[in-house]
Amino acid sequence: MSDKKKIAIIGTVGIPANYGGFETLAEHLVKNLNDDYDFTVYCSGKKYPQKDRKRSHLGAKLVYLPFNANGIWSILYDTISILHALLFADVLLILGVPGAWTLPFVRIMTNKKIIISIDGIEWKRAKWSFFAKLYLFWAEKLAVKYSHIDISDNESIQDYTASRYGSLSRMIEYGSDHTLKVTPESSDKKEFAFIIKPYAFKVCRIEPENNVHLVLKAFSELPKYHLVFVGNWNNSEYGINLREKYEIYNNIRLLDPIYEQRKLDLLRGNAILYIHGHSAGGTNPSLVEAMYLGLPIVTYGVSYNQSTTEHKALYFKSYDELKNIIESTPLQDLKSVGRKMLSIAKRRYTWTIIAEKYKALVVEALSAEKKVNVIPEIIKIDTSNLLELDLGHLKHQQIFFEKR
Repeated sequence: MSDKKKIAIIGTVGIPANYGGFETLAEHLVKNLNDDYDFTVYCSGKKYPQKDRKRSHLGAKLVYLPFNANGIWSILYDTISILHALLFADVLLILGVPGAWTLPFVRIMTNKKIIISIDGIEWKRAKWSFFAKLYLFWAEKLAVKYSHIDISDNESIQDYTASRYGSLSRMIEYGSDHTLKVTPESSDKKEFAFIIKPYAFKVCRIEPENNVHLVLKAFSELPKYHLVFVGNWNNSEYGINLREKYEIYNNIRLLDPIYEQRKLDLLRGNAILYIHGHSAGGTNPSLVEAMYLGLPIVTYGVSYNQSTTEHKALYFKSYDELKNIIESTPLQDLKSVGRKMLSIAKRRYTWTIIAEKYKALVVEALSAEKKVNVIPEIIKIDTSNLLELDLGHLKHQQIFFEKR
């Protein structure tokens, strides 16, 4: 019988990875660390039909649940995954907060170790209803309070959890070196005729906080510049309306979701520019993947994206600013930005580095008795009876992450 510690990965659609950043993370953690730990990964039966299901993948055991892993169903999906994992796992690695309501009970009634990634500031996303935002805000608080270690995928998220909760969150981003530079073959050129000409590229979920409308408006007024945009256009009224409005433009190609890695890399890697419109979240997988391909990055100017690109990309906040960047930036300047992005990605966003960081967290969690806090213990003491010493200033320290 193996004496390796058992880790349950909870909160993803599942592996093999076909759907997003958390799934790719789970796959590469299993791939890089399966000699050190026994992994179990929970998978959505809604996304993996019976005929496509495997009992294991890359050495990890797969457990299928008959629910969707996203939306309102994610609460039930994560809850059942957590309860099932309590039967065997030493460490619960939870990606996302929907099931966090269970964590106080897990901490009180078991000795299981909990590592959780809060996945950006999810409750701020415009796509959620008021009550969904309320639940996610509450779940985020529970996730940080009752985990042994919480993970931020971006410096700005780390500052946020420190400021709001006093948590010493660990920053671990995403890997990107699974992406490949693909040289177009004749069949590729036949399927995507535009690939032999210069074009900008963007891929994302079609949601308001990704500023899809802003990017499309800018390119609709730039007929000499071509945009290829991949997304789930038919999943919302927002996407349907945008597709109907902008697919008539000859310089804009709107493509449905692409899950095949080679095809996605083909379209990304042969672009001359990557547009990143996300205004919420943390370190976005599609951004670091584009960086690893050496693409010049033009991104929405919020702290998350600036941290990811180390303030060395090109930034916009309006469609006019985006238009100006595209029209006025010389090709040599774009190439220089691309080289900087590749250098950052090789230094920070490789799966070997990311996996080693997670391995260190598992080791720490297994020995942790209580959660590490950024707030000095001394400011919690009652100073009212400490003779005549003036220690009032200890209650009002301004710590490093606070904004001035």
